[in-house]
Amino acid sequence: MLTSLQNPLVKQLRKLHRAKERREQQVFLLEGTHLLEEACATHAELVVVCCTPEWQAAHPQLWQQVSEQADRSELVSEEVLQAIATTVNPDGVVATVRRNTLTPIGYDLRLAIALDKLQDPGNLGTIIRTAAAAGAEGLWLTADSVDLDHPKVLRATAGQWFRLPMTVTPDLKSDLIQFQRHGVQIVATLPTATLTYWEIDLTLPSLILLGNEGAGLSPDIAAFAEVAIQIPLVPGVESLNVAISAALILYEARRQRELKRE
Repeated sequence: MLTSLQNPLVKQLRKLHRAKERREQQVFLLEGTHLLEEACATHAELVVVCCTPEWQAAHPQLWQQVSEQADRSELVSEEVLQAIATTVNPDGVVATVRRNTLTPIGYDLRLAIALDKLQDPGNLGTIIRTAAAAGAEGLWLTADSVDLDHPKVLRATAGQWFRLPMTVTPDLKSDLIQFQRHGVQIVATLPTATLTYWEIDLTLPSLILLGNEGAGLSPDIAAFAEVAIQIPLVPGVESLNVAISAALILYEARRQRELKRE
């Protein structure tokens, strides 16, 4: 059992709290039983799994599965696990996953979402979780956004990180051109729009564009949209949280599609 914070593996794992190290090592941290179960269910490439003896005793079948699936599995002390984890009260298990687990996505989609310069990991994780639940087929994230494999992003997805096809794009404009060539309606969320989000036809193949929490969509990105929509607010309310906005629009798309099938 690993008990020393000076152990080379422990030192290596602790470095993964930083985005630079995750990029250099090409792995990211996975914390908690539920995320680990989802990683196993979707055959993610586990590299290292560390757990306490108490967690191992409580989850013998999952431990057996991850021990076979991961390159390396280690029992660690509670102190070591606390040092590796980014959470205040980890539930007894931490793993690392290779960064090449993102699923390539095409452009011929019925419902997708693109995020421009999103900065808050909680917002991104919630949007991923909501997009998966609402039936979106893919998510695009600009490279100048928060890291897709930030620990808080992963936790906020409640396991859906492994189930929604996602890509980090260095050039969203080129992607938007490809969407247009495939006949996908590009929808921008803008406070100046005259149409509300329920007044447009979201049964058409659609890509929903959402922008930065403070600045909104970049003008050059918004210019690609065929239609602009807004979420009406009562006077005195400046804006909605971007994750709430995503949920409203994605579920309006689902509502319209369910009605069309009836």
